[in-house]
Amino acid sequence: MVLIVQITILVLLVYAAGLVFIYFPYPSPLVRVFLPARKRWPEAQIRDWLVNGRFQKSYLRYFYRDPERRAPAGSSLLAPADGLVTSTEVKDGVRYLVIALSFWDMHVQRCPFPGRVASVEALGDIYTDGEGREFAFLRKKKCPVQKRLLLDTGFGQIAVRFITSVAARRIQVWVERGQELTRGQRIGRILLGSTVVLELPPGCPLSVNTGDRVWAGLSEVVDSVCIDKLNH
Repeated sequence: MVLIVQITILVLLVYAAGLVFIYFPYPSPLVRVFLPARKRWPEAQIRDWLVNGRFQKSYLRYFYRDPERRAPAGSSLLAPADGLVTSTEVKDGVRYLVIALSFWDMHVQRCPFPGRVASVEALGDIYTDGEGREFAFLRKKKCPVQKRLLLDTGFGQIAVRFITSVAARRIQVWVERGQELTRGQRIGRILLGSTVVLELPPGCPLSVNTGDRVWAGLSEVVDSVCIDKLNH
């Protein structure tokens, strides 16, 4: 009996060592489940998958997650995407709130404020690597492939840009011209990573700063007091 237990333990150790060897330098499946997302699927490994197309199913399940979210009460303007705020600049009479999405962020975008879709415009003809801050203001060719969703709201027009990159080459827009949208409604998705830009009137004082993390349909980026002033 003792011999059987010893052999079983030895086989399990050999199996564990084999998995470490096979998956090195990335985490073994035996420990991956206990790691946070960024360590479970390191960036270098994800970029390898972008080249060879052999994504782990567990990563794809994580990437395509789409949790139910309820917009907070009130009339504040909400973030359209999960990610890191990388710029809040005003340029040519437009305030640009730039949100960079990582490989581990939730990638479903949501409507920041109630309104009617005025247009869904396809722009750009190239794929660019790097953060969106460098190309957030580019509207015409040559610029990254992107979709620009223009909304008519109670305080004027705002726009949401879905911007691609070398890694993120596909955009799904789930709304169309003339459609009435509610605050926090799902509007699209970018596959994999990249940037979402919210275009606002220059007089909109933001509730967030560069370096803050925001969540689509949950994080307030312009408070309700400012929105009420703009409405009047």
